[in-house]
Amino acid sequence: MTKRASRLVLLLITSYLCLAQVSSDFIPADVKRVGSRLACLCGACKNSVGDCPMIGCHYAAPARDRIGQMLKDGTADDAIVNIFVKEQGIKALVVPPAEGFNLLAWWMPVAAILFGLMAIYMWISRMRKPMPAAPAIDPAVLEKYRDSIDKNLAKLE
Repeated sequence: MTKRASRLVLLLITSYLCLAQVSSDFIPADVKRVGSRLACLCGACKNSVGDCPMIGCHYAAPARDRIGQMLKDGTADDAIVNIFVKEQGIKALVVPPAEGFNLLAWWMPVAAILFGLMAIYMWISRMRKPMPAAPAIDPAVLEKYRDSIDKNLAKLE
């Protein structure tokens, strides 16, 4: 074999081995649509069930299969999500519902930004005020201190 042919064979073997590392499960669009609303609770990632990239994830893979089966049975998307929420609780959702205490999670960043902008405005407005004038100093007292300064400077020389 020539050097060029052996390199080509080596490239083909390497590319085959790289393809073998890719998950072979292709997720259907409808399963991905429903899975994108559910959080992957495997504990190792912060993705949704629809886009969890872990190969053989112990939570996302069975959840996808279950979602696919429910969709085949004709269950609506919202009903599937509600089933997972009943089993796992609110933590099963990727985005918490905007109601009750969870509403605080939606409004707290806005409130923090507004509070910060208000604090910056107050600081800038305080810094823009003119400084009060220095009190008038009696010329006799000032002259006494100048004499003392001149004597101390003369000692240093």
